[in-house]
Amino acid sequence: MNSIAKLIFFFLTLSVNNICGSQTVRSPISSAYLGLGAYSNSHVDVFSIQSNQAALAKMKSAGVGVYGEKRFLLKELGFYNATIALPTHSGNFGLDARYFGFADYNEMQLSLTYARSLGSRMDIGIQFNNYSIRVAGYGNASAINFDIGTLVHLTDKLNAGMHVYNPLRSKLGKNQEEKLASSYSAGIGYEASEKFFSSLEIVKEEDKPVNVNAGLQYKFFPWVMTRVGIASATSSMFFGLGIGWRSIRVDATASFHQQLGITPGLMVLVPLSPKEKSKKETD
Repeated sequence: MNSIAKLIFFFLTLSVNNICGSQTVRSPISSAYLGLGAYSNSHVDVFSIQSNQAALAKMKSAGVGVYGEKRFLLKELGFYNATIALPTHSGNFGLDARYFGFADYNEMQLSLTYARSLGSRMDIGIQFNNYSIRVAGYGNASAINFDIGTLVHLTDKLNAGMHVYNPLRSKLGKNQEEKLASSYSAGIGYEASEKFFSSLEIVKEEDKPVNVNAGLQYKFFPWVMTRVGIASATSSMFFGLGIGWRSIRVDATASFHQQLGITPGLMVLVPLSPKEKSKKETD
């Protein structure tokens, strides 16, 4: 990469930081899409921990998910995420790996999540993260931090919760001169039926304006669903269409930013164990 290209990439990275979070591991542009099921009972999946780690407690069967996006159609701004959920009698465990960037500049995060139910009305989850950043010619830096989330089942159709990322503001590198930002969020979801679900999440990241993520999910058929929503901080819209086939679900996603353009993505969910049937299915 020549000096002009590096300069362009530097300023573009600053712009992306203002949109997606400064000095934190990159979340997907469509992160609200991936985490939409966190405040739902029927639509939770392995990526629901993007919004709230406590959602892992609602997973009844093991599963794996992979997601990738080409941010603003630039290969240098690729984001890739793989996650796995493993329910046990002692609580549910999750493993998550994220990668953003390219050879000359990249960020990675490896995470271990644990969640469990505290009775019938409350779930709690915690996630430990090992975040690292690498810049060619400048070396590497890393930090360890954690997330914690809670979910309260107000009724059979209404869920609410809170989530905190990096409350201790962990520091990067040997000199520890640079801190990772903290983030706080609260969300609520209403499940009008097994087909229709709506969610609202308020996110406050350190030194940034409040962001509101609003989204809707609707199942046309058991094997076809769609999600739409908006993130207020950047007026970015997201959309996705999911198709199920033999318990496997594939979602094609897209988000649009007025200045920077389109970000296409692809998500695949694969169950690793049979899904437990609901009471309605067994009647």
